[in-house]
Amino acid sequence: MQLRWQQLLAAVLLATAGTPRAFPQSPVPLSVKQAVAIALEKNPLRKAALAERSMAGAEVREARSALLPQVNFTESATRGNDPVYVFGTRLRQTRFTAADFALSQLNYPAPLGNFATRFGARWNLFDSFASWMNVSRTQTLDQAAEARLTRADQETVFGVVQAYYGLLLAMKQQQSAEQTLQTAQATMTDAQNRFHSGLVVESDALAAQANTAARQQDLIAARNAVAIAQAQLAVALGTPADTMYRPIEERDEPSPFALVELAQAEALALKQRPDLRQIALEQGATAQGVRMAKAAFGPRLSAYAQWEADNPTLLAGGGGNNWVGGLELQVDLFAGGQKSAQLARAKALEERVTALQQAAADGVRLEVRKAYYDADAARQTIEVARAAIRQAEESQRITQNRYTAGLATLTDVLRAEEAACHSRTSYWQAVYGYRTAYASLELAMGELTVNSPAVQ
Repeated sequence: MQLRWQQLLAAVLLATAGTPRAFPQSPVPLSVKQAVAIALEKNPLRKAALAERSMAGAEVREARSALLPQVNFTESATRGNDPVYVFGTRLRQTRFTAADFALSQLNYPAPLGNFATRFGARWNLFDSFASWMNVSRTQTLDQAAEARLTRADQETVFGVVQAYYGLLLAMKQQQSAEQTLQTAQATMTDAQNRFHSGLVVESDALAAQANTAARQQDLIAARNAVAIAQAQLAVALGTPADTMYRPIEERDEPSPFALVELAQAEALALKQRPDLRQIALEQGATAQGVRMAKAAFGPRLSAYAQWEADNPTLLAGGGGNNWVGGLELQVDLFAGGQKSAQLARAKALEERVTALQQAAADGVRLEVRKAYYDADAARQTIEVARAAIRQAEESQRITQNRYTAGLATLTDVLRAEEAACHSRTSYWQAVYGYRTAYASLELAMGELTVNSPAVQ
């Protein structure tokens, strides 16, 4: 019963092996450089970083506006019989007469309407340099946002490179699975023929069928991996997940990249990493924030002016106008401890960012070391994996010949096939792992751009 079930499973899987997979569209040919260009235009995370950059620029303009005079216009319409309101409005409208001094008019005035047109201006002349400090702080944060955008571009490029070569690797693994399945099918046919000829026992034929079923399962998994890699590349590009791409590969093996010394790589990373520059700028901004909090304890001097026209009707004249201007000096003697709390918070924020700056530098050193050793290991693995392919394929050929001559068992043949399949998979993992690892090293050093060797 168990053998019959294995035969049925093998037949079902073999029947589905040739079933073509339907795609919603034809794959779009795409080079890695084209993929990076698309991602820098459409990737949503990059768009978010670009929006943050615009927000920082807007905050600079907002801070500068505090240095300029503020002018406003007001038009209001009022009506009432409040004695104080009526008395003052008649004065503003220059319509006050001697009859208005009558006690009945003062105590029980008739309702009066007024249309007031006002132009007002206020200018902060001196606020203990807090406004200038805020302008400097926002400019520093704007530079930090620019560094953050640069880092977002680098991470976007790396995400594309990783997804691009991930898809290429998945496609190579699918090709290897298809080749392995063809070999397994040939082995199964040979085993069945030898069984019918009485040269081997039935267990060899059943084992070959089970091996073919297993290779078919590997092919199904490889096809699904390709579909997932396609979606990952589309998401990295910022396009719909069902968009199909066909990576363009100019050559099977990568040209060797020149690796700098580890100490030099660390020094370059600490010097040019955009995220380190970002956090250094943010640390400077927090220091400026502390100075702003201290300036809040100082005096503030401002000038103000207002011109007002008061008329009984909106369109017609017949009213009066007046103006007033002056200087105002303000010193907060007590604010309930609010300013002290703001200063303490600014100092704590500065200390926090300073600590994060040191942690970020240590993290960068670790990233560079890991990426460096990964790239070096992948480079050395390529030659080893290439030699392993030749050895595994030769071993498979010899074992197959020995099996045909009755000098080896089917188990030896299946083991040789498995070794050949594993060697091919390991080779392509090394090839594309090397490209991705080098891109990771460039990312860790802060050098990964659209013109980097990993992209070219």
